[in-house]
Amino acid sequence: MAISLTNGSATIGTTEYWLASASTAKTDQTDDAMLTVWIDFAAMVAGDQYKIRLVEKINAGTQRTAFEAIVTGAQAGPWVMPAFIVGDGWEVGVAKLTGTDRSIAWSLRKAT
Repeated sequence: MAISLTNGSATIGTTEYWLASASTAKTDQTDDAMLTVWIDFAAMVAGDQYKIRLVEKINAGTQRTAFEAIVTGAQAGPWVMPAFIVGDGWEVGVAKLTGTDRSIAWSLRKAT
């Protein structure tokens, strides 16, 4: 099994930022993988709230939210998404719900 890492960082606001695309413009990913996402929300403070979501297609159909999490307030350690098997049109988005735009570092970890 091979593991590939895609790392980056961005200042994330209310416009959803797509991690694999490294942009606010989403490009669906079609590589088959077991995916987990690590995000460093260390810059967050009380009153900040961010939403993370994994979207994926099923049998080339309509893309749907397969997983969603809300992170609130100061964070002591990294946030880690459970592993999901993806491959039919996936992407991971992060958006600020409340608080201040923050610089967020992230890593997509794919096993193929």
